[in-house]
Amino acid sequence: MRTTMISLIAILALAAGAAGAQDMPGMKGMKTAPAVAVKTGKATGVIKALDAKAGTVTLQHGPILGLGWPAMTMVFKAAPPTMLKGLKVGQTVDSDVRTPPTGPEVTAFRPH
Repeated sequence: MRTTMISLIAILALAAGAAGAQDMPGMKGMKTAPAVAVKTGKATGVIKALDAKAGTVTLQHGPILGLGWPAMTMVFKAAPPTMLKGLKVGQTVDSDVRTPPTGPEVTAFRPH
């Protein structure tokens, strides 16, 4: 009986705390950060540099329509880094890219 009563009190306290958190003084009118949408696109480009240790690739790519990006040369993280194996500087590749909050990533390569 005592254990049941303690459990009930704990549950009620948690529920009251969760409900009260919504009405915390000083929090009214504060905006929460909007969810960041991860955009994706496809790129065709030439590998300018590979850094297996850092897990990055530098691509000189054409426009990436899905991201609204013009042609440029930039560094991407490889997700996962193991997919850099077998790639070579100077190689032309098609790639799938995305833009999570941590920075631009390549998620797939298709060598020409």
